[in-house]
Order: sequence, then structure tokens, then C-alpha cells
Amino acid sequence: MTPAHTRPVIAIGALHIDTIAHAREPIRPETSTPARLASQPGGVATNLARALARLDTPVRLVGTVGDDSAAELLTRRLTGEGILLSVLPRPGFATGQYLALHDPSGALAAACVDDRVLAEAPADLFDDLVTGLVSTPADDTIWFADANLPEAMLVRLAGRIGPGRLIASAVSEAKSARLKPVLTALDCLMLNRGEAAALTGLPPDAAAQHLADALAQTGLHSFVMTCGAQDVHVLEAGTIRTFAPPKTGPETGIIDVTGAGDALIAGVIAARARGHGLSDAVPFGLEAAALTLASTGALAETLSWDALRRV
Repeated sequence: MTPAHTRPVIAIGALHIDTIAHAREPIRPETSTPARLASQPGGVATNLARALARLDTPVRLVGTVGDDSAAELLTRRLTGEGILLSVLPRPGFATGQYLALHDPSGALAAACVDDRVLAEAPADLFDDLVTGLVSTPADDTIWFADANLPEAMLVRLAGRIGPGRLIASAVSEAKSARLKPVLTALDCLMLNRGEAAALTGLPPDAAAQHLADALAQTGLHSFVMTCGAQDVHVLEAGTIRTFAPPKTGPETGIIDVTGAGDALIAGVIAARARGHGLSDAVPFGLEAAALTLASTGALAETLSWDALRRV
């Protein structure tokens, strides 16, 4: 049951069908590899919404889909998981699709995405939806956006919901630059070290502390920067702190890395929705990521608020 004091979340971004392949031997180019394939909802905002629903956090997902059977499948599945949907269909487009190939270790060998339904959307696609949601009485809403949204759309979104109310995910090194015009309007940016390098112009092999220091000079109010299995760097109230993620390795049963970063974001936001400050919320996110690393796909069956409270 969702606690009465939990703030609602509105997530805007990618809705995909993810097809995940787990190879039974190392993937080699130009030949087929025996594997187990599974399909499920995906996309950063979708992964976040699904995880928040598991974490007893009220969530609405805003996005766009094509006019195909995949859209119908996504709508039924996500509604059945307790997620409120505000989804706009775009006739003539295919619903977003993501394909990931994982080696037996769980490492990502390759991935492809068809996200034209969102990437080629007009900047004002969600204007009416956002205007209606902003005008609702729940002014304590936490807003989230992923950088799958085109840059012009991100700028319009930040302008409509006002400064200091938006948490964003950089998504990828290539897409992180879309957030540059809105960095000072964000409440918090969630990203990894590669995305931090892309945003700051530092080399990818720059020391994590140098990346964190450079991010702090961009005008960001706060951020959470992950570095794989290394320390997480967090800026809050002008101070950068580090957090050690839970130990992972063969003995802890890593299955694949799909969605681990999204789960971390979900854990942090779920804790923020319950009144925790950013630094206090990060351990919840790290535990959510660890649970996801030990499962197949972007949503761990073991994910729950009770599980995270044990950290």
C-alpha cells in the first residue's frame, strides 16, 4: 500500500519494447550464437515507472507510441502494473524497440534502438498534457525526464514545470548533450562517468573526482554520477560526497546490466518521494541497482520498498 505521505512522480520519456538476448557463449560477429531471448517493456522512463510502481510510489508515465500491436501490448502491460498512462499515439510510426545482446558474463556486447517515434517528434508534442498536469493541485509532484526526448522538447518541458522541480537522466554519451540548455533548471541530474565526460568536454579516462568537480561548475544544483563498480559521486548543497556501491561479482550472481542505472534512479526517487534528502536517498538507489544486476532484464522480481529499507 502506498503511504499517504509519498509524493507522486510524473515520468516523461521513452516507451520501448526491449528484446534482450542472453548468449550461452561469447558473442562472435558474423555468425549466430545460441541464446535465450525475452521481450518486455523498456526505455528509461518506462523502466523508472515500472520500478516505482514496485516501490509503492504513485507514478504517471508520459510518452508516445506508434499505431501498431506493440503499442497495444505496452499499454495493457503497463496499466496492469499499476502505472497511470498518458500516451500519445503517432500514426505512421513504429513503437520504439531496443535490442540488446549480452555475453554469458552479463556484459553488454552490442545494442540497437529504433526510437524514431520520439526522436522525430515535434517539440510541442506533450505541451497540452504537461500543461494539464502542471495545473493539478499536487504541487509537490516530482518530475522526471530522460534525454531520449529531443533537445527542443526538453527545453519546453523545463520551461513549463518551472526551475528546481525536474530530475533528469542523461541516458547515453550521445544524448547527454541534449540537456546542456536546461542544466541550471534541473533539481538533479543522474548520469554515469562517460556521460559526464561528454557534458564537460573532459577525456573519458579523466579521474572521477575531476569529472565530478567539472560537473559542479556547470550550474547543476545536484547530481548523482555513477562509475561502474567504483564509487558514486553525489553533489548536494555545494558538497561532493562519495558512496561505495554494494560489492558485485560472480559470487553475487550478476545476470546482466540491463536497467541497473534506471533502477538506481528509481530507488533514489522513491526515497526522495518519502522525504529523504539526496545523500540519504542514494543508498536506496544503490541497493535497487544491485537487485537488478542479479536479475534478468530491467525490473528485478525482488524489488520492493521493504527490500530497500533493509539497507
